[in-house]
Amino acid sequence: MMLAYMDRAAAAAEPEDAGEPAAAAVAAGCAAATDFGGMVSAIPAAVVRPATADDVASAIRAAARTAGLTVAARGNGHSVAGQAMAEGGLVLDMRALALSRRPQMQLVVVSAGGGGAGACRYYADVPGGALWEEVLHWGVKNHGMAPASWTDYLRLTVGGTLSNGGVSGQSFRYGPQVSNVAELEVVTGDGECRVCSPSSHPDLFFAVLGGLGQFGVITRARIPLHKAPQAVQWTRVVYGSFEEYAADAEWLVTRPAEAAFDYVEGFAFVNGDDPVNGWPSVPIPGGARFDPALLPAGAGPVLYCLEVALYQYSDDRPDDEDDKGAAAAAVRRMMAPLKYVRGLEFAAEVGYVDFLSRVNRVEEEARRNGSWDAPHPWLNLFVSARDIADFDRTVIKGMLADGIDGPMLIYPMLKSKWDPNTSVALPEEGEIFYLVALLRFCRGGGPAVDELVAQNGAILRACRANGYDHKAYFPSYRGESEWARHFGDARWRRFLERKALYDPLAILAPGQKIFSRAPAPPSPCS
Repeated sequence: MMLAYMDRAAAAAEPEDAGEPAAAAVAAGCAAATDFGGMVSAIPAAVVRPATADDVASAIRAAARTAGLTVAARGNGHSVAGQAMAEGGLVLDMRALALSRRPQMQLVVVSAGGGGAGACRYYADVPGGALWEEVLHWGVKNHGMAPASWTDYLRLTVGGTLSNGGVSGQSFRYGPQVSNVAELEVVTGDGECRVCSPSSHPDLFFAVLGGLGQFGVITRARIPLHKAPQAVQWTRVVYGSFEEYAADAEWLVTRPAEAAFDYVEGFAFVNGDDPVNGWPSVPIPGGARFDPALLPAGAGPVLYCLEVALYQYSDDRPDDEDDKGAAAAAVRRMMAPLKYVRGLEFAAEVGYVDFLSRVNRVEEEARRNGSWDAPHPWLNLFVSARDIADFDRTVIKGMLADGIDGPMLIYPMLKSKWDPNTSVALPEEGEIFYLVALLRFCRGGGPAVDELVAQNGAILRACRANGYDHKAYFPSYRGESEWARHFGDARWRRFLERKALYDPLAILAPGQKIFSRAPAPPSPCS
C-alpha cells in the first residue's frame, strides 16, 4: 500500500509529457541515497515528489501509520553528513514541490498604514524547495526587489537554509536568513499543515527556524523584499597579522548603519603561490596580480583577506566616469583607517546579481577539475570573539597552516541580529562571534577523506579541551548527550519540549541522528 501511494505521488508531480516517470523515480532514489558531502550513504524505501503541501502531509501521515518509517525533506542535496537522508524511510524531493507550483513565486503587498506607496511592505511567497538563486532572479527581474540576507552559494533551497540559519557577509548588518522571514507554511510531524509567524503560532515558527528539520517541513516561506541594488563596489585587502585583521573586521561590523558596508567577510590563505590555497585565491577581478614583495617582512605562513562590499542603488549610482570614480573613492575613505597591507588592494565594480552569484564560478571550475563530485569533509563552526585569536593560533596556524584545498572562511557576526527564540545554537559569551568555515574540495593526490574527517574531529576536540566558547554550524553528532551539550541545558529542554509537541513519534529528519523513531500508538480498534 505504501509503495503504491508513493507511485501515485510521484506520478502526480510529473508533467504529462515527462516520458519516463519510472526512470525519473529511480534516478531520484539514487540521488537521495547520498549528498554533497559524499561520505554517507543511506538508501530510502521510496522518494516522494510532492506537488502540494497536502502531498507532504499525506506522506507524513502515511509514515505515522507504518511501524518504524521516517521522513526526510531533501532540497538540493547539499548537506555534508547525511542530514537529509532517511535509511529505509521516505525522502521528500522538495525541488519537485517548487517546480510543480505555477506560479512558483508570488509578490505579496501589505499596507503598513499611512497611505502612499512608501507605506507598503513587500514580500515574496516562495516554495520551500525553491533555490535562493531562483528567488534572486525572479525578484530582480520582475519587481526590482530582493531579500536582504543571503548565503554565499545560492543554489541551496529556501527550506534548507531556514532549517539551519543561512549566513553570509550580509549577516552582521541584515541578520541571518532565519531573521528575515515573515511567515512559514509548515507540515509538522503529526501530518498537519499550519501557517505560522511571530504573531500566529510563534512557538512553531521559531522552532522550525534553525530547527534542523526536527519539527516540520517548510513548504512555503514569506520573505521580506527590499529595493535591489544596481551595482556593488567589491574590495579585497590583505593582512599579515590576524590580530590586525580581526580588529578591523570587528570595527567594521559594529559601525552605525549609515557608515557601514553592506557585506563583510574574510578568509585565511597560505603565504605561497599554490593556486587553490595561496596568493592566487585573493585577487579580483581574475586578471589582477598578487605581489608578494609587498608583504611585511614578518608575515608568517598564513595570511588573511578582508572582503567588503558597498551597494549602489539606481538613484545614487553615478552615470559618468568621474562620478563612478567618486563611488570607489567613498569606499577608500571608509577603509582608510584600516591596517591592511598597502598595495595589496583589489577592487571591482560588478552588478548586484553577478556579485551574489560569484560562487557559481567556483562551482564551474570545481566541476571541470572533478572536485565538485569528490567528497567534501566540511566543518563549520561558530566561535566566540573571546577565543578566536587562540583558535587561529591553534587551528588555522597550527593544524591547517598548509591550507585545506578550499576556502578557510573566518569573519565576524553580531549575536543581536539573531532571535534567541529560534532553534539555532550560538556561542554564549559576548556580542561578536565568528563563522569559521573549512570548505575542503578534495583534489586528486591530496589526503584521504578519512584523514580529513579525523582532522575535523581533532579540531572539535581541541575546541573542547581549550574551553573555546563555540558551536557547530550544520551540526552532526551521534547520541543524545552530544546534542544536549551542543544546545546547552535550557535550550535542550526547549528542544525536547518542541519535539514532543510537533513530532511526537520522531518521524522527521532521521539523518540528524538526534531521536529514534517512536512506535505508533495502538489503534482504538485494535
